[in-house]
Amino acid sequence: MSKTVVTRFAPSPTGYLHIGGARTALFNWLFAKANNGKMLLRIEDTDRKRSTEEAIVAIKDGLSWLGLEWDGDAISQHARIDRHREIANEMVTNGSAYKCYCTAEEIAEMRAKAEAAGLPDRYDGTWRDKDPSEAPADAPYVIRLKSPLEGETEVDDQVQGLVKFPNKDLDDLILLRSDGNPTYMLAVVVDDHDMGVTHIIRGDDHLINAARQTLIFQGMNWDVPTMAHIPLIHGPDGAKLSKRHGATGAEKYRAMGYLPAALRNYLVKLGWSHGDDEIMTTDEMIDWFGFDGMNKAAARFDFAKLDATNAHYIREMDDELLLDYMESNSNELDGAGFIFERLNEVTRPMLIRAMPALKERAKTLISLAQGATFVVESLPLPMDEKAKALLDEDGLAVVRGIYPEFEKLSDWQPETVEACIRNYTESNGLKLGKVAQPIRAALTGMATSPGAFDVLQILGKTEALKRLENVV
Repeated sequence: MSKTVVTRFAPSPTGYLHIGGARTALFNWLFAKANNGKMLLRIEDTDRKRSTEEAIVAIKDGLSWLGLEWDGDAISQHARIDRHREIANEMVTNGSAYKCYCTAEEIAEMRAKAEAAGLPDRYDGTWRDKDPSEAPADAPYVIRLKSPLEGETEVDDQVQGLVKFPNKDLDDLILLRSDGNPTYMLAVVVDDHDMGVTHIIRGDDHLINAARQTLIFQGMNWDVPTMAHIPLIHGPDGAKLSKRHGATGAEKYRAMGYLPAALRNYLVKLGWSHGDDEIMTTDEMIDWFGFDGMNKAAARFDFAKLDATNAHYIREMDDELLLDYMESNSNELDGAGFIFERLNEVTRPMLIRAMPALKERAKTLISLAQGATFVVESLPLPMDEKAKALLDEDGLAVVRGIYPEFEKLSDWQPETVEACIRNYTESNGLKLGKVAQPIRAALTGMATSPGAFDVLQILGKTEALKRLENVV
């Protein structure tokens, strides 16, 4: 009987959810869903100086916002420290690890000798075959892995293929420090085994760790999980993604107005593909996801492609659902909160009517909110410089002339209003732009907004006349 697939996302709580970590979590989540399995969340908080509760909350919030819910309770690695110590001592007992009593001075001397000889900085095995009774009484010690000295350790990676590591290059790494605290290498292996992890999906910068951790699994005669080391994310210039390329934390993308579904869709394309499909639903991702679509080469983060993907999702989202989403996330959307503070029984219906026109122009929720500013502004409208220029003497004359024509209309339907404007244009020997642009500027205070015909329908007759009257 085959095992239930279990993946895990295991971030260190030393900061917010990095966008690369979000992509790793997404891959783990998709693989688990695709195989009717589970994704577990392990907080690797053994570094007590750098781990913070704030970061743990931020990581969980970021995952939840992205829709990447984990199964069961999040597991604290630090809380399992006694179990890690138990296994380290068990490995000493079974001969796969040993106690090393070398002093800090002796280790420093080893390093100096290796450096002088042009050799790699590795422990020389001084205590590998010694009996602990040879050490001074009560001398501090670390527990080291007794790595094989010959042959190779193989990692049959689902992305990178069969990778072989000469054992002579793998150090007798420390499993338990002299203060009794486990190292990352030991803790990860023990936790993965105890949590029943069947598949480890992580960045390919961990590939060398895979060999070392394989030896620890073998030292305990435990099954080695299937491993898949995915390509890292680089910036547009090919360098590892960093703050200089732009936002690196998932919470920043939320603040910049990206939809979680759009970000999921974009991230899944960084290192994985399904034919030529660019836009895909979450259900399609789950149905299609597998290691066969994974690339080995590093993926490049392209903000223009992310914007295009986000724009697609904005356009496809139901108008009222989109407004509800923006309102419920208004505290996280940079600079957009004031719009939702001004929503009322008059402005809300206007904003919903504005959505189709606003969505066509928006790449992010921030740009959509900025475009919606005119809907909730109070009179007198603030005017940008280009709008002021459009309302020069000629522009104001247009507004004055069209006002009574609008006032006469008993039917404020799109075709009626458009016919009114076109009749005025022809009667006065003007071009449509010379009429529509001043009207739009007077109604919105902006030179860039939905077209005049759209704005007139969005505002409705009462509000439109009020705004035109205020200008003239």
